[in-house]
Amino acid sequence: MHELTKAPPPRRPDLHVATEGEFVGWRTWIRDSFEAHVGPFWHRIEADGNVRSAFRVEKKHLNGSGNVHGGCYMAFADYSLFAIATHVLDSRAVTTNFACEFLDAAREGELIECTGEVTRAGGSLIFLRGKMTSGERVLLTFSGTIKRMKRKALPQPNA
Repeated sequence: MHELTKAPPPRRPDLHVATEGEFVGWRTWIRDSFEAHVGPFWHRIEADGNVRSAFRVEKKHLNGSGNVHGGCYMAFADYSLFAIATHVLDSRAVTTNFACEFLDAAREGELIECTGEVTRAGGSLIFLRGKMTSGERVLLTFSGTIKRMKRKALPQPNA
């Protein structure tokens, strides 16, 4: 077992676990109103410690050609960056770099999944890469960098 999977991630009040439906037992974050609007996106930690993200394509995810909109792919891949970083991310963070290659289209009803890996986790930057699939088809490959955010001190009155 990977050493990062020995301890569960810290308890987060913004983490929701599905109790019904297709994604029972999967997790999602409820603090991001954009992701809630375009999702829902889900993730879980597999038995081997790897993280898998997923969502079921609905009509709202489609572009005018009836394929999943590229912006939806990118939003889901960005969500997946943070899910993949679960084992090394213990505070707030932001995406500082994101690159992707669109490889295939997906349609309404398909289950889209992401897997990936942390390629390096330094003091403030986490580098990741991933792959989005539907069944055996690779839809998108991506890489990104996440920056850990330091907590800002509250301004002092009359300072």
